[in-house]
Amino acid sequence: GVHQFCRIGAHAFIGMGAFVNGDVPPYLMVAQEGYGKPRGINSEGLKRRGFDSDRIGAIKRAYRALYMSGSTLDEARARLAEIARESADVRAFLDFIESGERPLLR
Repeated sequence: GVHQFCRIGAHAFIGMGAFVNGDVPPYLMVAQEGYGKPRGINSEGLKRRGFDSDRIGAIKRAYRALYMSGSTLDEARARLAEIARESADVRAFLDFIESGERPLLR
């Protein structure tokens, strides 16, 4: 179940039974653990859609900056802006985050 008005980004994967109560950025996998929690990127889905290893690597770096670094959201956004200079996919990831009106699923 996805809460009303929450956005799900392109190429995201929501596991069966996961409750989503925040915006899910592009490329993420969300798994159930009570409420859904980000569990990495949807790398298999990206490969199936023709993303090469460089593009997937940049998306993984963006995921780590946002979800695994222990940074605040503002610090993570700054890091994402650096990565986005070289990756249109990370730019889309960052644009999704910056355009949200609901809380980000973290």
